[in-house]
Amino acid sequence: MPRYDAPIRDMQFVLHDMLEIEKYSNLPGFADAPRDVVDAVLTEGGKFAKEVLQPLNMVGDQQGCVRSDDASVKTPDGFPAAYKSFVENGWPLLATDPEMGGQGLPKVLNMAISEMSSSANMAFSMYPGLTHGAYEALMAGASDELKAIYGPNMASGEWAGTMNLTEPQCGTDLGLIRTKAVPQADGSYKITGQKIWISGGEQDLTENIIHLVLARIEGAPEGIKGISLFVVPKYFVGEDGSLGERNALSCGGLEEKMGIHGNATCVMNYDDATGWLVGDENKGMRNMFVMMNEARLGVGLQGLSQAEVAYQNAADFARDRLQGRALSGAQAPDKPADPIIVHPDVRRMLMDQKAFVEGARAFAYWTALHGDLKDKSPDEKVREKAEDYMALMTPVVKAFLTDRGYKACNDGLQLHGGSGFTREWGMEQFVRDCRITLIYEGTNGIQALDLVGRKLAANGGRAIFTFFAEVDDFASEYGDVAELAPFLEGLKTAKGQLQEGTTWLMQNGMTNFNNAGAASTDYLQLFGLTAFAYMWAMMARTALDHAGSGDPFYANKLKTARYFFERVLPETGAHLAKVKTGSEAMMALEPEAF
Repeated sequence: MPRYDAPIRDMQFVLHDMLEIEKYSNLPGFADAPRDVVDAVLTEGGKFAKEVLQPLNMVGDQQGCVRSDDASVKTPDGFPAAYKSFVENGWPLLATDPEMGGQGLPKVLNMAISEMSSSANMAFSMYPGLTHGAYEALMAGASDELKAIYGPNMASGEWAGTMNLTEPQCGTDLGLIRTKAVPQADGSYKITGQKIWISGGEQDLTENIIHLVLARIEGAPEGIKGISLFVVPKYFVGEDGSLGERNALSCGGLEEKMGIHGNATCVMNYDDATGWLVGDENKGMRNMFVMMNEARLGVGLQGLSQAEVAYQNAADFARDRLQGRALSGAQAPDKPADPIIVHPDVRRMLMDQKAFVEGARAFAYWTALHGDLKDKSPDEKVREKAEDYMALMTPVVKAFLTDRGYKACNDGLQLHGGSGFTREWGMEQFVRDCRITLIYEGTNGIQALDLVGRKLAANGGRAIFTFFAEVDDFASEYGDVAELAPFLEGLKTAKGQLQEGTTWLMQNGMTNFNNAGAASTDYLQLFGLTAFAYMWAMMARTALDHAGSGDPFYANKLKTARYFFERVLPETGAHLAKVKTGSEAMMALEPEAF
């Protein structure tokens, strides 16, 4: 049976030591999050994840969800009680607006709690995760009336939320949507169509489910420009807040999936269901992107979270499993063999995992902090930079953390050998659950195209040039610190390679769009590695500040930083070389030659 313990010490290091979130105490939310409060939230979140959510992870995988003849859906045993406890303890309200009953604490702190719940039970954590994204979309685009009707109960988690985009004939190309919306005299719309792959579309955790549905109003323009967003509740809500009749929508079936069995992935049928417009007509994608971007950051976090729990169990196994003798001589002569952690290739897998999860945590939290600054800083320039970074980094967080997170899960399974291939040890579930993260909320290939096709060029490249300048300033500020020299040299090399790749794309991508497409995935990997180099350089600088404390945590942080720079970061050179090859070799074969 696998175990999970929240990495609270490392979370504290990132939040308090590296990001120094206490220095933002003049901002809303941060003022209510002094160090002792943050640490108490982390401690309690870790207990809930370990004691309530993690024991249900394998239960959810083995039982899955069941749809009954009446189209209701039963979630795995223990999920309803756990969800009730999750809501009663106020976890959904942690970072939501106080006007909606929330605590208004920083999003970066909520990111840590989300990581814990996802590591402990990814399928379960998707229910509140998507609800929060739907809530954010409503708060960004809905009328005050709709906010008042749905906001408080979605903020608290009493009601769930979903996002309904995909249809049988279209995935990424949402301009092909056929679901239609017919305006009614009372200002509502009748929604008719079918949506697929709807996470949490039906379940027995909440008394109401608030669906956000993309549809085309009759007579709207073709393509993406004619899409509108609607709120379509499972049950109608009376003026007094009570629930009334059921809306004309139903779960038509459950998908049989590779992983995340504890989450109900539904086919949703809308048969003249009543909905209300969110925002303006034909501007649905603008509003839905609020939820999609929130979800993409959450999916990146899932890559980190599954890698973390896989790493913890792989490290346990490596310390306990006896196999062979160390190449340098017996390390446990009193035992029939040495633990496999003595073998360099086992260390390679563990160090790859450790360097990834700690770098990913820093990158995810650093990005989340900019989300807080975007919303809360009184400084216009700070808000502009934060908004630029959120747009630029979102596809990188989503794709890089899930690509590498999935690899970390595979390494954890590999380290277990044959045991990893069996259900008993839990490693194969982490691999299966994590695999979807590379696909949903926009495949990683789509994220790479978004990065090179839209995000780099936005505002004349302002975001990427700001990032380059920030890295340069950091390297310059600490250039005289001898102990940081190896880390700064690696950071400057990676940044130079990313800058070279960016220039190549600007010169060659616009003249031949296939060049941009062919380079996109390698460019995103180059970007992710460079971002990690910046995170690890900052963490190394922070660890050096505490080197005299005698705490081995900081010495180990520096050793892991050294591993990242010596063994992982050199991959940037290969990615840059592939970026610059262009598309000719990739596109040379005729379709029939495949």
